Amino acid sequence: MRIFPAENQKPMRTTLILLAILAPAIQAVAQCDGTRYFNQVFPEFTEVENLVYGENVNVDGDNEELLLDVYTPIGDTEAERPLIIMVHGGSFIGGSKDQEDVVPLAEDFVKMGYVVASMNYRLGIPIDPFNLEQLAQNAVVRGYHDAKAAVRWFRKDVAENGNTYGIDQDRIYMAGVSAGGFVALHNAYLDEESEIPAEVDLDLPGMGGGVEGESGNPGYSSEVAGIVNIAGAIKDTTYMEAGDVPVLNFHGTGDTVVPFDSDMLQFFGAVNVTEVDGSAAITAKADEVGILNCFEIYEMQGHVPHVGNEAYYDTTRSIMANFIGHLACPQYDLDCSYREIELDVAEQSSLFNLRVFPNPATTEVIVETPGAEKGELRVTSIDGRTVMQMQTQQSPVLRIAVNQWPAGTYIFSFQTDRGVRSRRVLIQ
Repeated sequence: MRIFPAENQKPMRTTLILLAILAPAIQAVAQCDGTRYFNQVFPEFTEVENLVYGENVNVDGDNEELLLDVYTPIGDTEAERPLIIMVHGGSFIGGSKDQEDVVPLAEDFVKMGYVVASMNYRLGIPIDPFNLEQLAQNAVVRGYHDAKAAVRWFRKDVAENGNTYGIDQDRIYMAGVSAGGFVALHNAYLDEESEIPAEVDLDLPGMGGGVEGESGNPGYSSEVAGIVNIAGAIKDTTYMEAGDVPVLNFHGTGDTVVPFDSDMLQFFGAVNVTEVDGSAAITAKADEVGILNCFEIYEMQGHVPHVGNEAYYDTTRSIMANFIGHLACPQYDLDCSYREIELDVAEQSSLFNLRVFPNPATTEVIVETPGAEKGELRVTSIDGRTVMQMQTQQSPVLRIAVNQWPAGTYIFSFQTDRGVRSRRVLIQ
């Protein structure tokens, strides 16, 4: 037996230290199997509601507890999962963490293996038509100060509580809808105190603390690794610089609530507030300075089309899964286009699946029925009129030309002896 002297043991200590440093990265790579984060792999999840992540003075001068809900997948054995923080909309005067613009996305993405949080933030814009620009910008600052505190709260939990929710603090992403998009964009890109607009009154109670704010959990990083902006805007794209985090934008060209490009933000479509840069301007700036980005344009659509429209929701979910999945697993190429994702594995295991894509479609629709026996495909318009009907063989792949169909929503149904599956598809 050979016994090495102490100095000869240094390489072993160095190796152990290196392995400890690399362990999280190795674990993250092991999670990236091409299915997790891109498709739903966990049929069930838990939700813990109304966790206090911070506190600050609100627009009324009262101390307000800041709350969030955390969704985690049931049956997941991974110790460190990517975290998505969802930020709701509501024009900074209303809205909540449990409303329909964010909750369906939270529930779908937790099934993909993410930890998801949906957060409240301080709301309120005093009614003063002669000072709307300052008051609205104050509201944005309150919102993004709170979002920074929420990010810090999770990192504080990792450091001080043993990582209660099993997150990977190097893979924290933020997704905001409408006003929540403003919050996410400013959280990512307004990172210098000199960038805070001169109109913002930082001397008001609850507005202090510079860029980071004073909503809680000081001493921890508020940085995120990527953002998703759904129908939001930023005060000025000059905040965006080379090396900043990636961004995915969704926006309707007919949006009359938040400008699609650079334009005046208005209240109620009539009262001018301030000039902002919408998703088109954000994408142009990202391209200019080399920030990784995707942009999904919803032609002729208004504000937040994914709410109340199954087709646009499906597209939003799909491209968001592609984008964040790439950030979480960089070995997979970025895909900014629509992809049919596998949903609810528990339900699929008891029946065949039905895939109809792309959605929305313009020229052609592809229909796949993996796991199905021979059956009948039927397509109806939203008013119940039968557009086409045909018998098929086992697990067919059909390509259906739709370029001559009137624009609208159609129901694709496939029926076998074991049941029927249906999908809504928007034809543009």
